[in-house]
Amino acid sequence: MNWSLTIGSAGALAGLIYALYNGVWVLRQDRGGSTLQPPYRAIREGAVAFLKTQYFAIFVVGIILVSILWLSPGFSWLTAAGFAIGGLCSAAAGAAGMSVSIGANVRTTAAAGRGLAAALQVAVRSGSVTGFLVGALALASVGGFYLFLEFLSDTQQIDLRPLIGLGFGASLISIFARLGGGIFTKAADVGADLVGKIEQEIPEDDPRNPATIADNVGDNVGDCAGMAADLFESYVVTLISTMLVASWVFPYLPVARLLPLAIGGVALLASIIGVQTIRLPSSQRVLSAFFRGVLIAVVLATVGIIAICSWLIDDDSILKSGTLFGAVLAGIGVAVGLTWLTAYYTGVGFKPVRHVAHASSAGHATNIIAGLALSMKSVALPALLVSAGVVIAYSFADLYGLAIATTTMLALTPIVVTIDAFGPVTDNAGGIAEMAGMPASVREVTDKLDAAGNTTKAVTKSFAIGSAGLAALVLFAAYEVELRRSGYNLEFTLESPYVLAGLFIGGALPFLFGGYALDAVGKAASQIVVYIRDQFTRFPEILTGERLPDYSKTVSILTLTSIREMLLPGLIPVVAPLAIGLLWSYFGPPATAGQVIGGMLIGAIITGLLLAISMSIGGATWDNAKKYIEAGHEGGKGSPAHHAAITGDTVGDPYKDTAGPAINPMIKILNLVALLIVPYLS
Repeated sequence: MNWSLTIGSAGALAGLIYALYNGVWVLRQDRGGSTLQPPYRAIREGAVAFLKTQYFAIFVVGIILVSILWLSPGFSWLTAAGFAIGGLCSAAAGAAGMSVSIGANVRTTAAAGRGLAAALQVAVRSGSVTGFLVGALALASVGGFYLFLEFLSDTQQIDLRPLIGLGFGASLISIFARLGGGIFTKAADVGADLVGKIEQEIPEDDPRNPATIADNVGDNVGDCAGMAADLFESYVVTLISTMLVASWVFPYLPVARLLPLAIGGVALLASIIGVQTIRLPSSQRVLSAFFRGVLIAVVLATVGIIAICSWLIDDDSILKSGTLFGAVLAGIGVAVGLTWLTAYYTGVGFKPVRHVAHASSAGHATNIIAGLALSMKSVALPALLVSAGVVIAYSFADLYGLAIATTTMLALTPIVVTIDAFGPVTDNAGGIAEMAGMPASVREVTDKLDAAGNTTKAVTKSFAIGSAGLAALVLFAAYEVELRRSGYNLEFTLESPYVLAGLFIGGALPFLFGGYALDAVGKAASQIVVYIRDQFTRFPEILTGERLPDYSKTVSILTLTSIREMLLPGLIPVVAPLAIGLLWSYFGPPATAGQVIGGMLIGAIITGLLLAISMSIGGATWDNAKKYIEAGHEGGKGSPAHHAAITGDTVGDPYKDTAGPAINPMIKILNLVALLIVPYLS
């Protein structure tokens, strides 16, 4: 019996059962009175319409890529099948989780009438549906496809290359979900802020604001479905790349290949216990409840993983269980460190947010300058932390140690996605309460949950970015492995002009990608701003409450624009390695295409990781500086500082919710495409 596969399968099954149980529990809760139903139905219809349109566009691109993988020499139907499985599982996790989250929005609002503890329980359980679907489907898809490859293999040496196709399929869904959802939600947010808050001085969740439904729809498609696809892809890619590295470093040691699945199974079970302990403490501090649950999950996962390594690995073999302990702790340390640093930079109780809020009192420009300065400075400590994690993990178990550290970090995905998906649920709950005219006591409860959700979303974005950087490093290692298997003995040194050329090309790609993503938000937001102004001009009775605005038209405009605008930046990481690698193979010096591609991957990993951290933390700081002012500081709502902070937030929104997070899958797709085209390089 293969215990690694058994433990991984048991964890996947437990995760699916737990997600199903919580989903049924949430949907059985009270939906509240009749006043809550119209905004809830509008949000649900808008989100479903967007997701259908987005997935149809992804389906078309996916069919083309499946056909290429199936028919091209050097690949096989297995690679194409893996691509399809990865894409379908990623889409299923995001769509199912988002569906439950939408159903939980109105139920959280209704529960808020019974108190903070009841509303917290509904929101957390709904978030756990997405979180545990992501973790369970990641383990099930990789483990199940590996078993299928093992069944088809006639030798002990299983060809793992088709697994790359599975990772590529997950990545395709991830980048388009992140981009499409991010463009939609931030364009709606910008429109709601600029025209609603500044020009008309009405709240973004006010039913008179034509963008209010679109803003709430965007929270679900961007922060719920998008984050689910993002971390599903990171988790799957990490599992696959670790298995590829193990197959090269320890070719005759199956336990090394399959250990990542056992790690994932143990961490998933620990995450279930951690989520179950999330209860409102006597202090009524929501974040304390989350930190306690995460801490319990981390401690249990760490102990369990170390125990599993000791049990599964025979110390008489070439792989020593003791050497992996340090790598496991390095991965956990990076995860915890990134969480703490992000909480510091983005928390309203700490100096960075208050500094940006204070700068807002001097005007719009000083707010922007302070936010940009902080976003740049915030890169230093996370970069040092990731660097230390890489060095420590490598010093314990070389390349395999780095892969295990990354796997350990990503194994916490279920509880991380749980607390992230909590955010859009509570945000929407507050919006529904505002639109339905619920009592102030209900809105007070949803505001407390929303404030905690803003912090958890910022924390999970940094976790996703840090894990994406480490996953990309492991993918690069897998790229080197594939080059050697194909007979290329290449050196990646700075003495090679081809490596240097690749470094510059790769270093520029995240900036190019981010620029297109930000521009896409700007274009979509411009259309919405013009449309909202037009509604207020043609129908002034909207502002008096005598007429409702046209919510569906706003959603329709954003849907079509975001889908159209996501295609170009989404194709950059697919086309770049193909164009550079294949063209260099034909026109460049022999056997140098692999060096150019390798340099490009390293350049993209470094600049992509730093740029994504800068955008994520900077954007969240701008957002929370605005909320800090709205809480009554620096003049409070309606003050000049508040107007300046709104401007900063409109800049920070596409930073933290569109361009920054989308860089995660972008750098991994670069690596996956590079892995796939190794046989074509000369």
